[in-house]
Amino acid sequence: MNARTEPSETKTATARPPLVRELLLVAGLFLVYKFGRQLATGHTAEAFRNSDRVWDLERTLQLPGESSVQNLLLHGDTLIHLANTYYATVHFPATVAFLVWLYLRRPAHYVWARRVLAAVTAAALVVHLTFPLAPPRMLAATGLLDTGQIYGPSVYGSPQTDHLSNQFAAMPSLHFGWALMVAIGLIAATRSRLRRLWLLHPLLTLLVIVGTANHYWLDAIVATAMLGIALAVIKPPRHTATAARRGTEKPVPAARGEAAVDDESALVGAAR
Repeated sequence: MNARTEPSETKTATARPPLVRELLLVAGLFLVYKFGRQLATGHTAEAFRNSDRVWDLERTLQLPGESSVQNLLLHGDTLIHLANTYYATVHFPATVAFLVWLYLRRPAHYVWARRVLAAVTAAALVVHLTFPLAPPRMLAATGLLDTGQIYGPSVYGSPQTDHLSNQFAAMPSLHFGWALMVAIGLIAATRSRLRRLWLLHPLLTLLVIVGTANHYWLDAIVATAMLGIALAVIKPPRHTATAARRGTEKPVPAARGEAAVDDESALVGAAR
């Protein structure tokens, strides 16, 4: 098939954005988000009222109890310790590694993924500011344990003394939203037959955030809805793996019929 029938293969690869600009942009977005979360602190009473509403809504919707997941993790100290460690250490480094890999290997997908993550994070910040929510580990009615405090490691201190994080920003769960975007982004940017296994990352993240009582099921559902809207608005780039191989492929000779027509045209032109 020639170039006239495959115009997408003749497009040049997307230029990689300037590194310094991207570092400043990502760092700036992160600082704005952290500062915005701090603005949502100090709404303790409202956060606990909202947690009661969320808990009652989950029971009305007949969602499975978060305790079922926590009970599975509590079968052994090692398992719950691994879950706490996963919650504390995987979320941010995995997202950074995902963006770095895309930046180096798939620049077009990097720009797309960065825009989606920025949109989801900005929307999450609005919800954090307008709907403060205490996590289930703080709500006595749930009967759930604060596994981070009991078994360690914990990324949070006492809400009264922890001034570095806003613990009343449970909804939506960016742990889950970012993990799901990492999986979707890698599936979109690669062509391995096993690429759908990346979905194990958000699945494991979901079990961890619920089992450690840091999030409700609805926190993950809301994050999924926000991500879905962002993906519907911000379209991924078309994959151009064929174009990348263009330089190593030999030209395909024209079909016999096409060659005959070309030769006949040349003879007619010469006769004129």
